[in-house]
Amino acid sequence: MKLPRLNRRLTLESPSRVSDGAGGFSERWMPLGVLWAELTARTGRETIATGAAVSAVPYSVVVRGAPVGHPERPIADQRFRDGNRVFHIRSVAERDPEGRYLVCMTDEEVAI
Repeated sequence: MKLPRLNRRLTLESPSRVSDGAGGFSERWMPLGVLWAELTARTGRETIATGAAVSAVPYSVVVRGAPVGHPERPIADQRFRDGNRVFHIRSVAERDPEGRYLVCMTDEEVAI
């Protein structure tokens, strides 16, 4: 197995509900920390979302391993941020039997 090239600095973010003061809430993304990663684009597609054309590109994101429940271990429904780019995490699995690296399947959506 080839070692990943962890050359991208990504911020791991988690959704958080914040009271809006009127009995409801709004969702905000709270940063959890910074992880170094390797990003690999997969086959993209164009779709329609809420009446607008959207380019959806899946990415494989490899990060260092962390035990289940550890705050540095990404989970589904969190996201990675790289500046203005956002990668929504769909799934997370060990990349190797020893768990030294994790592979996160993500989607980046861009309005076109």
